[in-house]
Amino acid sequence: MNVTILVVEDEKEIADTLTYALASEGFNPIWVANGESALNTLNEQTVDLCILDVGLPDANGFELLKAIRRADISNSDVPIMFLTARAEEIDRIIGLEIGADDYVCKPFSPREVVARVKVILKRLEKQTATKTQNELGEFKHKPDQRMIAYQSTPIELTRAEYELLAAFLARPGQVFSRRQLIEKIWSTNHPSDDRAIDTHIKTLRAKLKTQNPHKEFIITHRGFGYSLET
Repeated sequence: MNVTILVVEDEKEIADTLTYALASEGFNPIWVANGESALNTLNEQTVDLCILDVGLPDANGFELLKAIRRADISNSDVPIMFLTARAEEIDRIIGLEIGADDYVCKPFSPREVVARVKVILKRLEKQTATKTQNELGEFKHKPDQRMIAYQSTPIELTRAEYELLAAFLARPGQVFSRRQLIEKIWSTNHPSDDRAIDTHIKTLRAKLKTQNPHKEFIITHRGFGYSLET
């Protein structure tokens, strides 16, 4: 396995625990202790996933993620897993809204972190293997480019928003429960709850609304879930 995981964590004991757990599973972990080193590493070499502590000595993890997404580097779309001692719901929601793939609170189980890393990488591997282009109504979906356009205009989506919209487009009109949508983004038995899905649906709805303010694309079925009307 030649998969590089960047661990951005200023506490050496925690970093040692994570890098040991990752290396034991065959990953190639790289440890840096601050945001500047993280950006340099992402700019200099290929990284398959980044575990990012929110509370770094020189940067706020949320702002660092925004900088990574804006940066003109080959790893600007690297999957991000937040690691933080801040367990407040608002922090978790903010992390997901700005494009994180997962969010783990301290104290944590190294085995759980590794399991979540595997889930994210497996999902990305499946997406990369899909090389077709799908058109549905005024939507155009290019899985190999991870791009969905509406009326030929690409929609800027976070990773979770993309997964949701791709799932809806694959089965237009089908009502998905929140648990089914969680599994579309992450996996069966993933600990994320309904509120995380509701947050992603809210932001996805807003972005679709900018494409066509006169159409309600995502329909709420109270007590059941959500569906997409094209």
